[in-house]
Amino acid sequence: MRGSRPKRRVAALGSAGALVTATLIAGAVAAPTANAKAGGGHGQDREARGTAIAAARAAKAGIDWQDCPADWNLAKPIQCGYVTVPLDYAKPYGKQIKLAVDRIGNTGTKAERQGALIYNPGGPGGSGLRFPARVTNKNAVWANAAKAYDFVGFDPRGVGKSTPISCVDPQEFVKAPKADPVPDSEADKLAQRKLAREYAEGCQERSGWMLPHMTTPNTARDLDVIRAALGEKKLNFLGVSYGTYLGAVYSTLFPGHVRRMVVDSVVNPSREKIWYQANLDQDVAFEGRWKDWQDWVAKNDATYHLGDTRAEVQQQWLKLRATAKKSPLGGVVGPAELISFFQSAPYYDSAWAPTASVFSKYVAGDTQALVDAAAPDLSDTAGNAASENGNAVYTAVECADAKWPTSWQRWDRDNTRLHQDHPFMTWANAWMNLPCATWPAKQQTPVNVKTGKGLPGVLIVQSERDAATPYEGAVELHKRLKGSRLITEKDAGSHGVTSLVNPCINPRVDSYLLTGELDAADVTCAPHATPKP
Repeated sequence: MRGSRPKRRVAALGSAGALVTATLIAGAVAAPTANAKAGGGHGQDREARGTAIAAARAAKAGIDWQDCPADWNLAKPIQCGYVTVPLDYAKPYGKQIKLAVDRIGNTGTKAERQGALIYNPGGPGGSGLRFPARVTNKNAVWANAAKAYDFVGFDPRGVGKSTPISCVDPQEFVKAPKADPVPDSEADKLAQRKLAREYAEGCQERSGWMLPHMTTPNTARDLDVIRAALGEKKLNFLGVSYGTYLGAVYSTLFPGHVRRMVVDSVVNPSREKIWYQANLDQDVAFEGRWKDWQDWVAKNDATYHLGDTRAEVQQQWLKLRATAKKSPLGGVVGPAELISFFQSAPYYDSAWAPTASVFSKYVAGDTQALVDAAAPDLSDTAGNAASENGNAVYTAVECADAKWPTSWQRWDRDNTRLHQDHPFMTWANAWMNLPCATWPAKQQTPVNVKTGKGLPGVLIVQSERDAATPYEGAVELHKRLKGSRLITEKDAGSHGVTSLVNPCINPRVDSYLLTGELDAADVTCAPHATPKP
């Protein structure tokens, strides 16, 4: 499942019968050579040289900033442009692809400006183009940073307004109801395996030319070319969710190019975790956060009338699930669609009250509210195309980054065992990732994330009970990046901490971005305010 973007959007998984919230970077500069040894091997040297060539070319060309196209929905004074990068960094003069970028200038004086802050919201498959809108929307949490930095967003390779990939017709992709992700029989498993294999084949058919190059290291190289195109000697970067892994890989490949880096809600960068084990770890964390939400709903029984204990709320959920399995609500909302809708609650605290409210209405007799919330909207062709694209990129990157188990026996054993105590997400997550077992393109060995020469202190921010990126990931990255500092938001679990209001965290993020200073030791903060019913 993807580490999610800070704003909820639903992607129906065509391959595997689960709907999943798509959630689980002006002036020429010399391009310093990358740390060629980080990933090891001769190919890495070629790619490091290729990156230096592409960055020097981009520094010379700059970016032709224009008003954004109307259908990008980015109001002035946000400007848009493109950066050209090699498809394959080992062949820097070969086929090129385009990356969409946007920016808004710093709101402070010329003297206050500290360069560009580039953002990646996660995914893989998330678009960063909404980032400059934090300035136009007067987002108070980011007001101090906006004084010092141009806010720069981009669509990574394969995503959206950049050279996009696709695996299946978007309207087919969102059709509902999908099969219940929890299998009742071997025949159910066989049907899901067939869907996953067909999805992988569809990716090859529609986008095969890009699949071998859809890796996190290549996106990190793209980030370095964007840095050069912006005329920045060093990178200032904010990465959330999968964006933390992108930042970790960038800092390993280009340690001397980093100026400031904030990573928030951290993917475990261990080679043993990327990506098969990381997805199993999510299933455990989702179950824990699902229970946190149920406890909150039970505490607010006077508002929601769903039961005053977690067990009673769970019973209502199982009853709803069984009803939708027997006969999909409105003909379109079965268990797969329910999981997709309800999983936003374990992802984000901001979804706690809206999700509980829709559930409450359903139990009180209003089925339509739930159908409206959980069913796909076939008339929203642009949204459906974005969902399909996001899922395609998610799959392509995770499948290409690492070698996945090809033995169905292993998938079946691991997920059957996990499902017993963690039933909320386990099988839905398994089917979402199963295309990687039969992936038609080359699978790489993940980068060994570590501290290289010249890497400054990195700020790591993590909530203790995050479902999408479990806490251990932040601890692991902290160990690997010498001089980094970890801020832990205790007794909290919302995914994407830096955009929430927390008087213990916000000033520390500001201080680091504005001065480069980190606390003398790691910090534990009290949680942000609990959602109100």
